[in-house]
Amino acid sequence: MRITGELRSRSKAFASSIVRAFVSLPRQREEVAVLGKQLLRSGTSVAAHVREASRARSDAEFCSKLDALLQEADETQLWLELLIEDCQIQLPEMPLIHREAGEIIAIFTTIVSKTRRNP
Repeated sequence: MRITGELRSRSKAFASSIVRAFVSLPRQREEVAVLGKQLLRSGTSVAAHVREASRARSDAEFCSKLDALLQEADETQLWLELLIEDCQIQLPEMPLIHREAGEIIAIFTTIVSKTRRNP
């Protein structure tokens, strides 16, 4: 199974939403600055892993890249939760980004499972 152009575009749009959210954060608070940088790193990494998986030379490499993507997407959800719950950051786009990360996790978990089942 390979990654469609639609999934590449969706992951890039996700990364763009992360960048826009990061820019909106009140980074003068040290804890927000630290968590925001973690969010920026993990959230944009999702799209990078999609691109890397698109160039995989084997199913094993493909699944490995997507496993890394899944870790980054899950980590992105964590940073969002900490910003919302512990730092009281209430940007309107944050719940949407959190939901999109969950959908990305579901989609790519299915792709990895199907690829491993049907080599």
